[in-house]
Amino acid sequence: MRSFVLSAALLLAGFGQAQAQDAAAGEKVFAQCRACHQVGENAKNAVGPVLNGLFGRPAGSVEGYTYSPANKNSGLTWDEATFRDYIKNPRAKIPGTKMVYAGLKDEQRINDLVAYLKQFNAQGQKATQ
Repeated sequence: MRSFVLSAALLLAGFGQAQAQDAAAGEKVFAQCRACHQVGENAKNAVGPVLNGLFGRPAGSVEGYTYSPANKNSGLTWDEATFRDYIKNPRAKIPGTKMVYAGLKDEQRINDLVAYLKQFNAQGQKATQ
């Protein structure tokens, strides 16, 4: 019985660790997003809008970026849950979006990407650790 409890505790500890967010790993995940999006103090709109200050921002609201009507009128505000759902399948979450990305399915990579993006405020300044 004691070994079962210990095994269960180790399994749960490992599960929690696997689910942790890692901003450094998220920067590597963001490398594929970089083809269309930018973050940081010198970020500019490109094929996609700047992602500085993403969480808490209404969808379709970055000044100077031309959004699809679907995105602009989605009524969404980007929080973690909404972003996680969206990044798995953008066209399912916002039918008619211009985003052509097929989606990120791996939960750990999504966790890491969220951690990376959360570091940037609306001005692109990275939060200090």
